[in-house]
Amino acid sequence: MEKPDAAARRDLIDAKTLRRLCVPSHWAGAVQTASHVGGVGATGALLWLSWGTWWAIPAFMVHGTLLNFLYAGQHELSHGTVFRTRWLNEWVGRIFGFVLFYPRTFDQVQHMAHHRYTQDWARDGELARAPYTLTSYLLWMSGVSYWYTRWRRIVRFSVGIVTEPYLPEYRHAELIREARIHLAGYALIAAVSLLARSWGAVLLWLAPMCAMKFTHQLQNIIEHLGLPHDDDTLINTRSTRTNAVLRWLAWQMQYHTAHHVFPAVPFHRLHELHKLLFADRGAVAPTMTYWGFQLAVLRALAGGKTEADYPEDRTWIFE
Repeated sequence: MEKPDAAARRDLIDAKTLRRLCVPSHWAGAVQTASHVGGVGATGALLWLSWGTWWAIPAFMVHGTLLNFLYAGQHELSHGTVFRTRWLNEWVGRIFGFVLFYPRTFDQVQHMAHHRYTQDWARDGELARAPYTLTSYLLWMSGVSYWYTRWRRIVRFSVGIVTEPYLPEYRHAELIREARIHLAGYALIAAVSLLARSWGAVLLWLAPMCAMKFTHQLQNIIEHLGLPHDDDTLINTRSTRTNAVLRWLAWQMQYHTAHHVFPAVPFHRLHELHKLLFADRGAVAPTMTYWGFQLAVLRALAGGKTEADYPEDRTWIFE
């Protein structure tokens, strides 16, 4: 899923190095996937065993965070950069998408529009929203409006209503079929849970994932908000200063500027790509910390201001 204008960016890195960086690794993909899924399994078991005690609170929080950050894996799987085998990327991605209420095909089409038209209000698949107010921003950060839009879209697609302008009409039938399969799967889980009189799906999946969505929103929102609505990925995409544990959790997506410049480079090579594009050239990517970014957004939207009050051609969220 490399940007159409990626050839124009190859003055930043030689072709041989780029070809080397673009090769996926079964080993790196398997280790990352197994460790993340294993973490979900381990914290889920801990939550189940500790339920009714104070230990359930941290277990619930960590479990929900790990569940939400499965999207980082789905994102990479949609790019086809986790495994060398196409079908493995597809079907692991479909499983993650089912868990996250984020059907893979829809996510892939939307995300392709996001990469192709980053920060273009009319065509970026991830900008299909009104400019943020403080209230709408906090609702999105909390996950309330996030989950509403996800569930509503699955139901809407299931009844054959596709209105998103960035979704090509020739993909509508596929998207509708995918949504119906998801909805049937969720209905089956609900029916089995009712028949078994089990709260397992709620305790180990829905409740922690929904309640802890805000942790993943920290990564989602920092990547582009407050940067110029320009077609240059070197200035319209933000990287994040953080630690190794959070980079593992987000599948290295904190190197987001490098990812947008060359989306075909696998997650485990993004640190090297970031170094080549910036440190080795004496350049600096737009970069903030998670908390520094959040404080800057809250200050910018305080006092009744909205995202629309700031110029689109300049950075308005910065340290």
